[in-house]
Parts: sequence; C-alpha cells; structure tokens
Amino acid sequence: MRRGHQGDSGVHTKLITSGLALVLVTGIAALVANAAPAPDSDNLFHRPADFDVENHPGRGLYLRHCATCHEGGVAKAPHRQFLEAMPPRAIVESLTRGAMKQEAEDLDSAQKRQVAEYLTRIDLASYEAPPGPPACEGEADRFDLTRPPARAGWGYDTRRFVPTAAAGLTARDIPGLELKWAFAFPDALRARSQPVVAMGAIFVGSQDGTLYAFDLETGCARWTSNVGAEVRTAVVVEPWSADQPPEQPPRLFFGDLLGRAYAMDALTGQVLWRTRVDDHPNATITGTPLLQGSTLYVPVSSLEVTPAASPDYPCCTFRGSLVALDVASGDVRWRHYTVRKPPARQGQTAVATPILGPSGAAVWTSPTYDGERNLIYHGSGQNYSLPADDNSDAVFAVDPDTGERRWHQQVTENDVWTPACALKTPNCTGGRPLDFDIASSILLVETGNGRQVLVAGQKSGAVFGLDPDAGGKVLWQRQVGRGSLMGGVHFGMAAEGNRIYVPIADLAMQGDGTMAEKPGAPGLHALDAATGNKLWQAGPRDNCEPPECSPGISAAVTAMPGIVFAGHLDGKFRAYDGATGRVVWQTDTTRPVMAVNGIEARGGSMSGPGAAIADGHVIVNSGYAYAMFQPGNALLVYAPADKEAEQKPGRQVHE
Repeated sequence: MRRGHQGDSGVHTKLITSGLALVLVTGIAALVANAAPAPDSDNLFHRPADFDVENHPGRGLYLRHCATCHEGGVAKAPHRQFLEAMPPRAIVESLTRGAMKQEAEDLDSAQKRQVAEYLTRIDLASYEAPPGPPACEGEADRFDLTRPPARAGWGYDTRRFVPTAAAGLTARDIPGLELKWAFAFPDALRARSQPVVAMGAIFVGSQDGTLYAFDLETGCARWTSNVGAEVRTAVVVEPWSADQPPEQPPRLFFGDLLGRAYAMDALTGQVLWRTRVDDHPNATITGTPLLQGSTLYVPVSSLEVTPAASPDYPCCTFRGSLVALDVASGDVRWRHYTVRKPPARQGQTAVATPILGPSGAAVWTSPTYDGERNLIYHGSGQNYSLPADDNSDAVFAVDPDTGERRWHQQVTENDVWTPACALKTPNCTGGRPLDFDIASSILLVETGNGRQVLVAGQKSGAVFGLDPDAGGKVLWQRQVGRGSLMGGVHFGMAAEGNRIYVPIADLAMQGDGTMAEKPGAPGLHALDAATGNKLWQAGPRDNCEPPECSPGISAAVTAMPGIVFAGHLDGKFRAYDGATGRVVWQTDTTRPVMAVNGIEARGGSMSGPGAAIADGHVIVNSGYAYAMFQPGNALLVYAPADKEAEQKPGRQVHE
C-alpha cells in the first residue's frame, strides 16, 4: 500500500520493563492479587521466554558502541529505558539509515540486528512483523473535504463534550452499539493515542510510531506513515468550515515520546516539519498539543523519574514547560517554564550523590484556551527533588501571545516524589512523597448563573473549582476519591453543561510504597460545577473479586448529550446515563476479536485517551501495559445496529 513520508527512526519506552516500573515493586503483589489475569505481554511481541540477555552477542556491541551516550554520557541522548521497547525494525532502521547511521558505520548488518535483539529481547530469527491494514481502494480511498473535524476534545476544547450534530448519535442510539470493525496495532502493548475523525477518516497514532488514516466505514488504510517513535498524544486535525473547503491540504499535529512535535499533511502522511521542543534527554510529550490560530501550544513532560530511582543518579534537572510553536514552520515562539529557576546543586544524598533542584512540575495536561480572557491554562505535576517550590501541583494561566505568566495557584504544597520514595532509596530527599499531579486537563465551564469556573482534578482524588477572574482563587474543593500514585483523577474529566464527570482510579498504592487502608471510590462521579456538590456516583468500590477487579477509571471520559463514555482499568467500556449514572451499555474490550489486518485484536486495561465520538461512530483504544495493568493492541470502532431490528438480549445493562 502507499505510504507517506517516513520520519527518522526513534525510540520508545516500555515502562513495564524499565526503571520506572520499580516504583511498584513493594505494592505489585497486593495489586495483582486484586486484578484480572493479564495476558502474556511477551507473547504480543513474540519474545521467547528463554532469551539469554547476559550472553547475547548484542550486549557487548551495545556496551561498546551505544552505552556511553545512552546511559548518561551525552546529555541529549535518550536514556536506555527509551530504547528497550523500540520495535526491532525501528532500531535496525535507525542504525542503517536513520539518526544513528554515522555512529553504527562500523557495524555490519548482522551486528545491527544483534543490537536490536539485545535491546528489545526479541529473537529476529523467529520474529515476523504483524501485518498492517489493507489498502483502501475506490471511494474508500477518497477524503471528503466537506467533513471537517468537530472542534471537541483534546487539542480543541478540553471539556471533551461532543454535540449531537458532530456525534451523529443520540442517547437512544447507544444501547444498540455493536462492534463494526477493529484493528490490531502491530508490535503494540498499549494504545494511547486518541483517535480523531475528519474527512470520513480516523487518524490515530501507535506505539511503533505509525500514523494511520483509516477509512471510517471499513477500516482500510488510506495511508500510513511511520515517524519512528511512539505517538502518545491525540492527533489534532486543522479545522475548517464545511461550506468552504481549505485552499491547502489540512494538517495534522501531534507529539511523540522523544519530545518531538509534528505537522503532517493529512491527505498524504508527509511530515511537513518536526521540532524537538526540549533538549533534556528525558523530555517527552504526553498531553495533546492545543491548536489555536497560527500557534500550536505543546505541553512538555518527562520520564526523568525513571533514572532517578537509581541512588547513583544526580536528581534532577528537568523542568516542565509549555512551548508555543509557529504552525507554518514549527519554530519556537516562546517557552513558559513551570519551575522558573534553573536547577543548581542543593547538597548531596546519604550516598554522596548530588542533589540538583528545583526540578519537575512536568506538564501532563492538554492546554485549555480561554478566548474571553485571552489566557491558556494548564496544570503541573510534583517536584522531583528539593527544594520544593510553589510551582508543583499547580494551575497556571499564561498569556498566549507572549508566554508571560499571569497567575498560578498551587493546590498541594511540598510534593517531592520519584520512584526512589517508594523504593526507600537515598534519592528520595525530602518533602511529602505524594505524586499528586494535576494530570487532567483544566475545564472552563459555565456554571449556569452567568459565571464561569475553572475545574481542576488531581491524583489526590480532589477536584477544585477556581475563579478565572480572581487569579485562580479556590471557590470550592471536593474530595471525590481517596487518591493514590495512580489517581485519583488521572487522565481527564468531561463536562456537559454545568455537570462535571469525574473518573476516579483510586488504586491502593501510595507514593511512599505503602498500601492505602482507607476505602477508595473507583468509578464515575458527577459534580455540580457551581458548588462542587456531588450529583451521583456510579461504580463498585474496592471490594470487587477477580476477574472483575480494578474497576476504577484512569482513562479520560468523553461526553455527548445525555451520555458519558468511560473505559475502565479492567477493560470494560461503558456508557453511563449523564443524569443518573445508570449504565446503559457496556462491552468487554479484553475479548479477542478478528481485526481488519487479519489477526486478533485484544484489548486490555484502558488508560490515557478516552473515546472519540463522531459521524455516528464511537471509537476507542484498549490496552495499557504498565505494571500490573493489562496490555492490549486494539482499536475498536462501534456503531448502532440496525434500528429497525429488535434489540439483542443483554445489550442493555443496568448496574
């Protein structure tokens, strides 16, 4: 099939095998005891159980040719944990024709394969790449420029509310949803790039760095384009008016694991520009960029907490930021750092490792635009090292033209955390080890009385109502969940009018590695935006029995009139009645289904992105390999069954 422009080979991170997974060591046994049996992650990547890491010939080649740069010797070189989950073909491509071509010029083709095998733990002698999607033909291969993207969801409007006209569905249609088609992402253990629909196509990224333009109706591919590193964000399609087709081909915008932002031709998959938004070796992009006018606003987060687990790592030097890029060129217009002071030596740990700070306050959230006040809002995470400052666990208001900070409001003080705090190693240097990020995008909501409120959700399980006209003054605070290392409020709330839908994960493990004794409140909650008062609560508490466990909601939720969709950590995907919390439809995404690429698609835990609703379809990813969570590789597309047919037994569910 035809392909678009192929980007540089990049690298991935698979946290389940990297240092960050160590943060869960003290709590995994208890969590796994309450979780459904996870599929064998290695089988998804065809990893043999007897792979001999220590004696593999690629080990010596890696140590001689790669380790000096990728284990701290070169500041901008991605650390080794980024390499460990890179698909083997991407590593070979990088060494042969990509970014590492010059460094690998002394290696022959067999040695390059050996390096790839060693890093990925994949025996290429027995490895066969999974098939891609079938190519579109005829009408299915044509983009319809009279069908622009709905300006709803991350990248457009963080309230994640899809109006009826854009959804193409009503609440009456939802009990009749059936699986229309599925795609199995090749070489994937997770699916965390939220799809977007435009021009009769689904645009979505994948763990192996491939961007797909699927025909919405059939699942064939109009094009694919590989950028070489995991696409973690939603794909944002440049909008236009349906009655005035764009003069130039519309563009796609997104970010990857290596901290690179992209513009891509939506009709061909050709990369138009690529900008690395931060030089820090652990910088990444998790939150979806915001497209507003001629500027792309990119949130910058990091994985520096991973090497910080080691007592020998001088922690830490990363500072979160929001970066404004010119949409035409990708050039940086301005940068707003959350932590204003650059890191400096603050002392040393008990094993004489330097302490560097202040640091952290990564920006995990997709930014929120406020046209009335001409401001952009975003949240921040915890500090990584001492000294703790007032920029962590905070909400920021930034001038979109200059990057000047207008105000910020910290909601939790003295939160200093890395995995070292759960492992009880010397790099946990003080503060309260909470990891209570504001990881969910800020919502700007009409309260119904002529006023607006900013709503911020935190991994502490708290939800805050802030006054946008009074410097973020806290108007109300509601403790919805217990809070934990995995949330609390994790990836994203939604709003329908003045009703706020709050997903709560509330896994038991705390930031210091202990297990919470206080009962959690996993599931979905609804709050009144004006007061913070709870309207309803849906979902079981922490008393479920395997295999129906991990009932919490880590993934972002998505609303349409009268309905809110939520993907659960146990792989259940549910539609709730917006007024009551009653479940009106559900499906189990962990059940294998035959995909359009001829292999089984199998979902798993649902985290990160939420559902996309457009043109009469509901599209969702399933699979999130992390610690004890279930891996998966499924893109699932649902549409109503024949409305003339009688509803099938068991389709409507009441819980």
